Amino acid sequence: MRDTADFEETEAALRQRVEAAIRRSPARWVEVRLEETVGTSVVFRGARLDAAQGALDRGGFVRVLALGGGWGTASFNDVDQLERKLDEALACARAIPAEPVAIAEVAPVVHAVRPALARDFRGVSLADKVALLRELNAVMLAEDDAIRSTRAIYRDRVQTVRYADSAGAWIVEERPLLDLYLNAEAVRGDDVQTATEAVTVANRGLETLVDRHDMAREAARRARALLDAPSVQGGCYPVVLNPTLAGVFVHEAFGHLSESDFVYENEEARGAMRMGRRFGRPLLNIADSGVEEREGDLPGTHAYDDEGVPMRRTQLVQEGVLVGRLHSRETAAKLGEEPTGNARAQDYNHPPLVRMRNTFIEPGETSFEDMISDIELGVYACKSRGGQTCLGNFSFSAAHAFMIRDGKVAELVRDVILAGNLFETLENVTAVGRDFAWDNAGRCGKDGQSMPVGMGSPHVRIENVVVGGR
Repeated sequence: MRDTADFEETEAALRQRVEAAIRRSPARWVEVRLEETVGTSVVFRGARLDAAQGALDRGGFVRVLALGGGWGTASFNDVDQLERKLDEALACARAIPAEPVAIAEVAPVVHAVRPALARDFRGVSLADKVALLRELNAVMLAEDDAIRSTRAIYRDRVQTVRYADSAGAWIVEERPLLDLYLNAEAVRGDDVQTATEAVTVANRGLETLVDRHDMAREAARRARALLDAPSVQGGCYPVVLNPTLAGVFVHEAFGHLSESDFVYENEEARGAMRMGRRFGRPLLNIADSGVEEREGDLPGTHAYDDEGVPMRRTQLVQEGVLVGRLHSRETAAKLGEEPTGNARAQDYNHPPLVRMRNTFIEPGETSFEDMISDIELGVYACKSRGGQTCLGNFSFSAAHAFMIRDGKVAELVRDVILAGNLFETLENVTAVGRDFAWDNAGRCGKDGQSMPVGMGSPHVRIENVVVGGR
């Protein structure tokens, strides 16, 4: 363990060097991000240990604005390259014709954020992590003879980000992250069914992944049960989404439309996402947050984004009406609004983009029992197996579902695909549950970058949903 006094001296010297390099640059705006990521990963495929390894990665990213021009960027792996990379970024900014870029002003912050981990996984041996995952993998394999294969993944990392800019910000933030992914495959003849249970936890230690045997059993049991489940009969149904699938729906179908870089660059999106537009009934409320909505363990929770903007809660839809958008400093300036702390970058090889953090539908007042009580024939769709959106249209596959018959949850069904138009679907939300739940197991891809995100919702009832099946 390094001596605290030595570390503080090194930190102070690094800060001085970065600030001197920023002052030296003739660019009108300079940002510097230095990152160090340390982590481990363990993978089982079936009973075989497929990988167990540690990794350390260090690097930096600079972004500058030229006088009268646009952005220039550069990345590097050695801090000794900092001054040269700032010069290269400025040359790039000057070489590319662009309209002058404005960015919203944010008060510069000097702050260090290091979450306290009850059981810091950096101090746990790789052998102990392998043993933890081996035990969970064995639970899946032993649950039923139909389970022929499994895939189990454990990952941990601490990404330490140092951010500085021309305004005088100096932010040091540690971002711990844990991933656990358990997938079971059940086989009967030519029929193969899979089920997955997963969780991603931020800002917490290894104690959060202890005693996760129920996740392993659930994955195996559901995969086995799907072998006996019929495909849903295609048609138009009232559909109830469980909290996980409703969270995925609001993230994919609505959250991306709220990212203001997309809104600003797309004329059709600007028309569709105009402030004050009604999207649904007064019972519909949607928000995105990077602050501690639930003990700070959600994947999209940090103190600051990658432009030095403090995270905050942003209301997107209030009582059915669009009232907010997600911003970087640039998009906030373009649209005359406030930055929201949504500029996020995967790592030092990438510029920050406008990205969601933890996006959710707020709780309503309806119990699950009341939500389904008057449904003669409907579908209760659970979890997600992927999907796609294109502006206002979406298509999602539920991981599994149940028929609703005469107000009761009935038989398990599979191969459930939900499709429709976002704007019509939001108008058809007729009940929002009071049983809110977060889903931590999220990754979001955009422009070649993948970011951890959280999603949440209560149960949600939607009328007249097109359900594809057999």
